Amino acid sequence: MKTGDEKMNSGGKPEPGLGNNVGLDAEVLAHDVADIHGLSIVARTQGQLVRRRFFRHRAAMTSLTILILLILLTYTSIGFAGIPGWWPYDYQTPGLKVNGGAPTLSVVPTWFGGGGLHLGHHPFGQDDLGRDYFALTMRGAQISIMIAFVVGLVSTMLGTVIGALAGYFRGWVEAALMRFTDMMITIPLLVIAAVVGQLINGGPLILAILLGLLTWTGLARLVRGEFLSLREKEFVESARALGASPRRIIFRHIMPNTVGIITVSATLTIAGAILLETALSYLGFGVHAPDTSLGLLISDNQAAFSTRPWLFWWPGLFIIIVALTVNFIGDGLRDAFDPRQNRGRA
Repeated sequence: MKTGDEKMNSGGKPEPGLGNNVGLDAEVLAHDVADIHGLSIVARTQGQLVRRRFFRHRAAMTSLTILILLILLTYTSIGFAGIPGWWPYDYQTPGLKVNGGAPTLSVVPTWFGGGGLHLGHHPFGQDDLGRDYFALTMRGAQISIMIAFVVGLVSTMLGTVIGALAGYFRGWVEAALMRFTDMMITIPLLVIAAVVGQLINGGPLILAILLGLLTWTGLARLVRGEFLSLREKEFVESARALGASPRRIIFRHIMPNTVGIITVSATLTIAGAILLETALSYLGFGVHAPDTSLGLLISDNQAAFSTRPWLFWWPGLFIIIVALTVNFIGDGLRDAFDPRQNRGRA
C-alpha cells in the first residue's frame, strides 16, 4: 500500500504524488489512470457529446447529406427570389414537345443495352403545354420545402412557448392553455387546414404560417410534461431562492434541458408538414396556380397516370426523399440527445 504522498508510475517506482489529498474526485482519478496507461482524456461538454453521437449516426448523416444536396439542386437550378439559376428553361414558358414529352434522361450504359448516360434537353420530360418538367419539379420542391420548414419553425416556437408557460406557472394558466390545446387536438387537422386554406386563398408563405399555427399541439404537451418534471428539481429551486425571475428560470435554466425533445419534434413536424401540404394541394386547398408545389403537380397530372407516369414519378420521388431524410435526421437527433436509445437497440 502506498501513502497519499506517492503514486505508482508505469515502471512500478514511486514518484511524488498528491500530498495529503487522499479524497480524489473521479476526474483526477481518471486522469491519473490515463497517465499510467499513456492515454489522454479530454473533458467534453454536453453539446460536444451530442454532436459526436449525431455525427456517428450513419443514417442521419447520410440523410443530412442527401437533403443538403437536394436543397442546393432545387434552389440553384432554376434560381430563387430573382437570382437566376444554371438551368436554361423556366417552369412557366411552354415549348415544343420533344419525343412526345417523354423524359430524355438515360442512365443505362450502352454496353448494357441502353442509350448511354446523358441528360438531354428535358431529362424529366414535358407536361401537356410543353413546359420543362425538371423546372416544374424544382419549383414545386422549392415551394414544398419552404412550406415545410416555415411550418416547422412556427409550430416549434408556438408549441414551446405554450408548453413552457403551462408547465411552469400551473394553476389557471395551465388550465386555460391546456384546455385550448385539447380543443385544437379534437379538430381534425386536415379538415381545419383545408377550410383555412380555402378561406385565405393566399400565397404559399401565408399558407405555411397558418399551418404552423395549427400543428403545435403535440409539442406543447411534450414540453409541458418536461417542465412539470424539471420545475421541481434542486437547481430550479436554487435559482428561485436566489431571486431569479420566472423568465430567466424558464429560458436560462429549464429550456436548455428540453432542447432534445424540441429539436426532435421540430424535425418530425417538418416531415409531416410536407405531407400535409401535399395532401392539401392534391385536394385543391393548398398552393394555387400560377405557382405550383409537389402536391399540386401530382393533382394536375393525375389524369395522365396511365399514359405518362413520369409526371407522377418525379414529384412523388422528391416527396419521399424529403420526408424520409428528415425523419432519419430526427431519428439521429433523438439518439444523440438520448444515448439510451442506442443502448436499447444494441
